[in-house]
Amino acid sequence: MHPRNFAIFGRIITNSGICQASTNCLFKRFNFVNPKTNEFTRFGFFRVFSFSPMHRRVPDPDDPSNLMKEDGVAVCSKMWIENFREPDRTVTNLTEYLRRFELWVLAYQKVCADETGSYMPRSAIQRSALEDLLALRNAVLDNRFKWGARLQFFIRSPKDKTDYESLSKRKIKTILTTTQPAPFQDKIVQEVLFMTLEPVYEARFSQKSFAFRPGRTAHTVLRVIRRSFAGYLWYIKGDVSTILDGMKVGMVINSLMRDIRDKKIIDLIKSALVTPVIISRVDEGEKKKKKKRKYQKKRVLAEDEPKPDPYWLETFFGFAPEEAEKLPSWGHCGILSPLLANVCLDELDHWMEGKIKELYRPSKSDVIWNNPDGEVDQGNTSWPEFVPTSGPDKTRKIDYIRYGGHILIGVRGPRADAATLRKLLIEFFDQKYQLKLDNESLPIEHITKGIMFLDHVLCRRVVYPTLRYTATGGKIISEKGVGTLLSVTASLKQCIKQFRKLNFLKGDRDPDPQPCFRMFHATQAHTNAQMNKLLSTIVEWYRYADNRKKVVNFCSYIIRGSLSKLYAAKYKLRSRAKVYKIGSRNLSRPLKEKKGQSPEYHNLLRMGLVESIDGLQYTRMSLVPEPDYTPFPGNWRPDHEKALIEYIRLDNPKTVEEQRNCLRGEGLVSPQDYISMLVWNYKKNATVDQTSIANSKDFLLESNNEKLDHRNEEEEEIEEAFHAAQLEKMRSGGFWQMLSVD
Repeated sequence: MHPRNFAIFGRIITNSGICQASTNCLFKRFNFVNPKTNEFTRFGFFRVFSFSPMHRRVPDPDDPSNLMKEDGVAVCSKMWIENFREPDRTVTNLTEYLRRFELWVLAYQKVCADETGSYMPRSAIQRSALEDLLALRNAVLDNRFKWGARLQFFIRSPKDKTDYESLSKRKIKTILTTTQPAPFQDKIVQEVLFMTLEPVYEARFSQKSFAFRPGRTAHTVLRVIRRSFAGYLWYIKGDVSTILDGMKVGMVINSLMRDIRDKKIIDLIKSALVTPVIISRVDEGEKKKKKKRKYQKKRVLAEDEPKPDPYWLETFFGFAPEEAEKLPSWGHCGILSPLLANVCLDELDHWMEGKIKELYRPSKSDVIWNNPDGEVDQGNTSWPEFVPTSGPDKTRKIDYIRYGGHILIGVRGPRADAATLRKLLIEFFDQKYQLKLDNESLPIEHITKGIMFLDHVLCRRVVYPTLRYTATGGKIISEKGVGTLLSVTASLKQCIKQFRKLNFLKGDRDPDPQPCFRMFHATQAHTNAQMNKLLSTIVEWYRYADNRKKVVNFCSYIIRGSLSKLYAAKYKLRSRAKVYKIGSRNLSRPLKEKKGQSPEYHNLLRMGLVESIDGLQYTRMSLVPEPDYTPFPGNWRPDHEKALIEYIRLDNPKTVEEQRNCLRGEGLVSPQDYISMLVWNYKKNATVDQTSIANSKDFLLESNNEKLDHRNEEEEEIEEAFHAAQLEKMRSGGFWQMLSVD
């Protein structure tokens, strides 16, 4: 019997109700042991006959682990590449990325890092959290998700231990009627939408906008201004930050639908904008008087609770310039709000780019910007900030830059051109954004008065022709300037204003440092370390200011004076002079001595019995670094955009073919082709299979014999040719000459 038929026959016997006699007959036929006397043999027989091959289990489509087929970062990279490859296409397939569970897991990791202060790897996410995350994704796709939930959640924060079922009515009422932080699940949905929309619009945004975008900071704005705004005399500075406070829902949706035609995404953002945000308002009569407590216990943070910002970082946040203070927050959009604000203002950026081309009037008599296409920006590449003076016969040109809700426009030409452009801007804001502006909100200022932007003053330095042979450095031989340099200096007045706001000093003309009582209970080492970090951050902030050394030295003086007054009050030293005498100029020596005889401070420090005290940095102007004058390229792009563009260019087959043709035309070989040739030659000539060596000895011997025979034949041919030549000479009468030579 065939084995397969035998197995089928055994399965039939097992599954059907066959009598005991038939079973005994079957055992006797195949000469098995008697089943009545050996039950174990019968059991083994039926196990053999009833065996069926195991089928692979079908994967559960609802299992979260089966939905994570790729890495979330790889999915995001794919989206960035697709959008930068075709930046002008209308996007219609964003719901497919919204279904990708990998993006939801990545969003969960990012939100957990913000909530708990530590990154959670994917392997550390619990199964219950993945199931709740999958339920949240399905609710979003099925239109069951509600923004701003207070009591019912699909997923909760890992640090949220509240039992909502056992809450009292008063607590439930408080949760429903007072201002509460954004729910954890809302932050996850916002993060997923942000990861989906950001690559779409980053490929479309103008190069003139720099706020709320990756790789573009306030430092980038200052460097662009230093390089590109040097030749402009008139400036229009506008504050349209009221747009960041909120816009009509219809205008936001229309701006989105210019590039995105995905109903699921549009409806989700629309519901986030429409759903009201509950904000509690306490009346003056309902305010309760605070009771003074005799002793307030210091709150101890949990292990998974994020630590608050250190004092130095909180202090530096007070130095934020006016242009960076306002952060848009629209409805329940959260981190989507800055992106949506840039989407709405992107039309203004492109409109201004069109005006830049329209109002560009080159002049052949000008040194720079004399090309009709506007490709040649600067005439002096070694000194790009230098711009020849303007005049009626010079090039007329404008430039534009936007940082958040603040715009800066430079005009090279008469003031009438700036007034005409301002009128067009007022009409554009009225028609597009329904924002009423006037001449006061868009003032026109001359460069000689100084233009304040991002806490830096833009002013002009005129370059005069001089003679360089005098000991004083040069003598002006002509009062007519040959060109201008744009000076970007830090505003000392604004710096004093910020310090006064933080209670570090008082007075304007003669600022007097005030003690920093916030650090009264901290040790000297901790206080110095906090202030050193603040000073390092200030040094980095004023990196591109021409007066970097002066303004940083002033900040160091204020902070050092504030700490000296603090230490004088804390250690009862009465005056700053005594503090400097004991603690030195940079306050690096300990101010508090232990009672009784004790070893020196450096001995205690060497033994590890005291905390090391770092002195304050930049106590002298010579210690402050110089301003950074690194040349800034005209077609600058962030590093991630450069990498994307280069990857797309190299991934194009036409680029590879062009490079190969260029190498062939130059008679060169690419490294890849050279390595391929080496490998092929090695395989062809040098490698021999080891298994075939033992079986090919005869073949090798025969080949050697053939080579020897071939060599002997060549030698015989040479000898025959030699004899033939000798016979020819004998015939021609040279026989006696040969004998005489012999």
